[in-house]
Amino acid sequence: MSSELQEIEDLIARMAMGNRQAFREIYARTSAKLFGVVLRVLEDRAEAEDVLQEIYIKVWNNAERYRVNGLSPMTWLITIARNAAIDRKRRARPVQSAEMLNEALADPGPGPEAEAVRRSDRERLSGCFGELDDRHAEAVRRAYLDGDTYADLAAHFEVPLNTMRTWLRRSLLKLRECLSR
Repeated sequence: MSSELQEIEDLIARMAMGNRQAFREIYARTSAKLFGVVLRVLEDRAEAEDVLQEIYIKVWNNAERYRVNGLSPMTWLITIARNAAIDRKRRARPVQSAEMLNEALADPGPGPEAEAVRRSDRERLSGCFGELDDRHAEAVRRAYLDGDTYADLAAHFEVPLNTMRTWLRRSLLKLRECLSR
């Protein structure tokens, strides 16, 4: 093993004991290489700089896990860097579940079941409107579908305002009773 790799191993061992100077030295000797590895994976300089900081925090926190085994300490550092970059890239990629894909591909309109229910409900409501007095049914439609005010309806049907309120309240009760059958 070259003397430089031996020195990096010694720096890692000193870092494991909390030596900040060893950390500064290992950063100075390896950061350019690790930055290149991360930049190749991420293809974004700002992201690579962020990940490089995370890498050295990991190296500092895990220095005691490094085992001298005859392999290059640079392999250990590059592996940490590469894995961190890949993790960042995966987190940045939007995950699309099957449910999200179905929503994206699905027709935004109501499905056949919803359309059948809506048609059935419309027919039932239309039948219930038929049970109301024609003037009362028109007043309900104008109030709740067209947005006419009680005052406008009272003026249109030439009845007092309180009478119009009574018509609408009683008509809604009849509609609710009809729809519940």
